[in-house]
Amino acid sequence: MLTPSAGVAVGADVPQCSILALNVRTEIAFGMFSDGCTALSWKGETTNFLAQNWDWQQEQKGNLIRLRIKQQDKPNIDMITEAGIIGKIGLNSAGVGVCLNAVRARGVGFVRLPCHLALRRCLDSKSRREAVAALQRAGVASSCHILVADPDGGIGLECSSEDIVLLPMSEEGLITHTNHFLKEHPGVEENVQFKDTQPRLERIAELAKAAKPDLEPIRKLLEDENGFPASINRQITDDSTIATLFSIVMNLKERFADVRLGRPSEPEEKVKLQPHMPKHEHTS
Repeated sequence: MLTPSAGVAVGADVPQCSILALNVRTEIAFGMFSDGCTALSWKGETTNFLAQNWDWQQEQKGNLIRLRIKQQDKPNIDMITEAGIIGKIGLNSAGVGVCLNAVRARGVGFVRLPCHLALRRCLDSKSRREAVAALQRAGVASSCHILVADPDGGIGLECSSEDIVLLPMSEEGLITHTNHFLKEHPGVEENVQFKDTQPRLERIAELAKAAKPDLEPIRKLLEDENGFPASINRQITDDSTIATLFSIVMNLKERFADVRLGRPSEPEEKVKLQPHMPKHEHTS
């Protein structure tokens, strides 16, 4: 992971240590996050969908970028990330996709893989199974939920500084997650910051019961404003500057993702991620 960070540092004309610090910001914050996201993986009859609303500080919107990475011996990557961060939310040309939920829990594993580098390791993988095995070997340094999927299904990885607990698909092929642990993590102190994390989890499950695993129904789920403004489709309030900054739905069999920048009910821009790149196309 040092090579990509060195390349970003050269391109941005900043010290490499600054780029490395960006990529371990979750560990530096030591569980003091203030974002809220809703994610799901849903397997249909012919493909698997992976989706998320990413909620964060409104001021960070201007730092979001689309990052396309062309690689020789690994899958190509197309993702939405923050400038300088080399692993975030998106998919690769092998049909592996990844989403992220912050979880507020204390502890840092200094010999484990930082959260954002764990996301990059997933996107460097050729299958969901390979991604999971890699993270189980390396461990993840801080608390988070990483949702990994490929065309055959998804799996959740609840990570802490002490362990990784797997969340399998339900009988309906569904996995949903927000910003708190769903499983026990012995020895880990969790402090649920957002009062809306449990209501959002219950709401996305409720909506899924009346929908089907397809692109348009999942888009609609992510537009939901039940419990507004602290809803799945989040808006800033007088006492919070957190809003949904982008919404993404990935079709992993077809290897593409539809991204709506801003709140999905009123998108400011639409982007289509397609990690497959012709041989003559350069990395951007």
